[in-house]
Amino acid sequence: MKNIFFSIISLATLAVLTVSCNQSSNKNDNEQANDSTAIAKTQDLSSAIQNDTVKAFASKDTPSQEVEKHTAKEQAQNFIITPIVKDYLALKNALVADNDKAASSAGKQLISTLSKVDMKTIPANKHKQYMDIAEDAKENAEHIGDNAGKIDHQREHFAILSKDVSDLITLFGTTEKLYQDFCPMFNDGKGTIWISEAKAIKNPYYGSKMLTCGSLKKEL
Repeated sequence: MKNIFFSIISLATLAVLTVSCNQSSNKNDNEQANDSTAIAKTQDLSSAIQNDTVKAFASKDTPSQEVEKHTAKEQAQNFIITPIVKDYLALKNALVADNDKAASSAGKQLISTLSKVDMKTIPANKHKQYMDIAEDAKENAEHIGDNAGKIDHQREHFAILSKDVSDLITLFGTTEKLYQDFCPMFNDGKGTIWISEAKAIKNPYYGSKMLTCGSLKKEL
């Protein structure tokens, strides 16, 4: 009888221990699972923060890039056509005075000035327009520069050059007061324009022959 009693006690104790071990094992498993989940979430959060930081740095310009952009912007705002207009007016005044040699020198000087223009100083959205006008102006200035002694030929190209300079003034504006004049007689009576720094009419297409022929078309 005692043996049966002790056997029952032993089995009961073993059962309690088994249940307790199983509960402890399950608890440990749950804790490990919870720890793994927490670690995974922490890693995900760390990765997200790291990615955001990388994106932030990637999208931000370096100090040197900022300086380059600022310099380029300033340069693009610094372009003025004053040197070009100055050479054009010298050429115009030479033709007013019927001086083909002075006109030739002024034409060559204008070519030099146009060739020295720094394209970085011209706004990007005006590059193509400027290049088209400048190339045409150079071609006409070359004809004037290469044809001393042929003032009629010089005046023909001056008429086209005057249109080029007028287009540059329209595109970039001017820092000085200028006038657009009109000669009704030149180009077989079709008429043409010229740009002047003075309000008084002094015709570069006919010089002393018809010095005051023409009219003020508009102020620029």
